[in-house]
Amino acid sequence: MAEFIAGVLVVVIAAYACGGGTDYGAGFWDLLAGGAERGKRPRWLIDHAMAPVWEVNNVWLIFIFVIMWTGFPTMFQAVFEAMWLPLALAAVGLVLRGAGFALRKPTHRLAQRRIYGAAFAISSLVTPFFLGAVLGGIAAGRVAVGTTASADAWANPTSVLTGLLAVAAAAFLGAVYLCSDARRFGADDLVDYFRLRALLAFAAVVVLALIALPVTHHQARHVWDGLTGGPGLLLVILAAVCGLATVFLLVRRSYGWTRYTSAASVALTVGAWGFAQRPYLLPTSLTVADAAGAPATLHWLVIVTGIAIVLVGPALVLLYRLDTLGRLEPLTDADTQAAGAPGDDA
Repeated sequence: MAEFIAGVLVVVIAAYACGGGTDYGAGFWDLLAGGAERGKRPRWLIDHAMAPVWEVNNVWLIFIFVIMWTGFPTMFQAVFEAMWLPLALAAVGLVLRGAGFALRKPTHRLAQRRIYGAAFAISSLVTPFFLGAVLGGIAAGRVAVGTTASADAWANPTSVLTGLLAVAAAAFLGAVYLCSDARRFGADDLVDYFRLRALLAFAAVVVLALIALPVTHHQARHVWDGLTGGPGLLLVILAAVCGLATVFLLVRRSYGWTRYTSAASVALTVGAWGFAQRPYLLPTSLTVADAAGAPATLHWLVIVTGIAIVLVGPALVLLYRLDTLGRLEPLTDADTQAAGAPGDDA
């Protein structure tokens, strides 16, 4: 049961990397969209595309925490003791990001809209970086039971590169999805705008991955061995194929399957990392079996996980499907009867 729960944890992390990663990527491009006039159209598309589903993607993060502290309490304690600072910064980023996105659109005053927009955009860069840095520190074996908090746990080369890779991958996903959304919403002027950014983000992912190769070999040898052989290597190859397929489709301006191929490349990469760490949750000090909670707890966790999949899974699939088909539209000021006040847009 411990192996099964660990596998579920990796799958849920992959789901969050794809769903939440796309949202972070949209915020990244919001940050780089330029001034109020220049960035007006890209930011309009980002708001319009994200509004129906942005809160839902955080469901995956909740699943991750529940599985960690229930199924693997020893790992949960070790990670949060050693990595409390980057995790706290990521949590602050999550709160500011959500508040900024929620408050920016209904705000009419330009100065306030800029403040909320900056909070949303900057947090969309900070949060994935620190989450990636935590994963990098774990992969490098910087976290073990009893490890005290220190900058060395998350500010090492492996952590920094993993954080940058998380930001680049999120930017890639965000641009690919926004490219499709631009076509869906009839914003033809933004299709090539985000197409170019998707290609640039993929190039950044490739460059960072090449830089990470010798670093991983030196500082995370167990994970390196797992990524260069067996199922880990197979998933890495499949992830590369999906990434190259996305680039090929973008170059050909054939956008129908780009969402699926780009998401598959990120999900398969997460899966490769999961296989590479076996049999450890914290390489090379804490195995899955040693970190597992009581058998009765795992038993009930399997039951609850199954119920959640049956009840929540179809609803999430339906929501994503309706959003992709354009059936979900955000409320306008006319729908909410919101009225401007004197001095708005000033």
